[in-house]
Amino acid sequence: MVIVFLLLYRKIETIGNISVVMVSVVVLTILWIIISGLMNQQHPVQLIPSGETSFFTYAFWAAVGHGSVKTVYSYLGYYNVCHLGGEIKNPEINIPRSIFISIAGIAILYLLMNISVMGVIRWQSVLENDKYLVSAFMESIYGYKAGVIVTVLILCIAFSSLFAVVLGYSRVPYAAAVDGNFFKIFSKLHPTKNFPYVSLIFLCALGFIFSLFMKLSQVISSILAMRILIQFIAQGVGVILLRNRFGKKDLPFKMFLFPIPVIISIGIWLFLFVSTGWFAIWGTLIAIAGLVVFFIFSKFKRGKEATSFDFEKK
Repeated sequence: MVIVFLLLYRKIETIGNISVVMVSVVVLTILWIIISGLMNQQHPVQLIPSGETSFFTYAFWAAVGHGSVKTVYSYLGYYNVCHLGGEIKNPEINIPRSIFISIAGIAILYLLMNISVMGVIRWQSVLENDKYLVSAFMESIYGYKAGVIVTVLILCIAFSSLFAVVLGYSRVPYAAAVDGNFFKIFSKLHPTKNFPYVSLIFLCALGFIFSLFMKLSQVISSILAMRILIQFIAQGVGVILLRNRFGKKDLPFKMFLFPIPVIISIGIWLFLFVSTGWFAIWGTLIAIAGLVVFFIFSKFKRGKEATSFDFEKK
């Protein structure tokens, strides 16, 4: 986290150059894994249920929900570009384009990577808490040194993911503060590098503290539960309310077959939310606590503005 902070504490142009290097490492590593697996397939990979297994059983969908909780976390960077909207040229064009390219690219790469690995290592031999599956996969093909190299590269990929997440979310408290919905101190920009340094410092410090006391699996489930409720479901409802209130004429983005995609999206997110188990309850409680704080803050702000207006009127 300390290294991430040091790399992000600079101008957005410099961060862009660093991101290009990280993305190159990520893509090359994934391509190495995919090509190696496809060229050394040892058995066919079953992609759909067969025999007595069926799509229409509770056990199947419970397994899908449990697996999706961790899988969806891997896709969360697809909308990271939205957090940087104020720093992107032609956002009304580049943001949707970036989102669709990210979703399609990630889906294809993950599918090919899973086929590559499972075609070499049978899934029945994979242990539940196996943290070195890809390392064992590469070692079985090229030997011990390749396993070590890919382990290091995977750590670099994990670091790149953390880098991108912190970059995007460090802009959220800043944007909220600029809109008057968060503490004013978070709206400060660096005097020379022009980035929200207070928000970045706070987020990195908080992330460092949580990393000392929580397991990774717990962190992923809790993050996803809160994000599904507070962000994804709330965004779906917000889009409907926004269009009903202001119409679609002046909105910069279009949605085909509205509101069908929103309804389907909310349904899927609710399914994943329930699949997080106990974390869904904690996420709900945190969301309720956030709403209470927001309404108290809004009431205090309105009262302060009314007092100021009355004072100026006198």
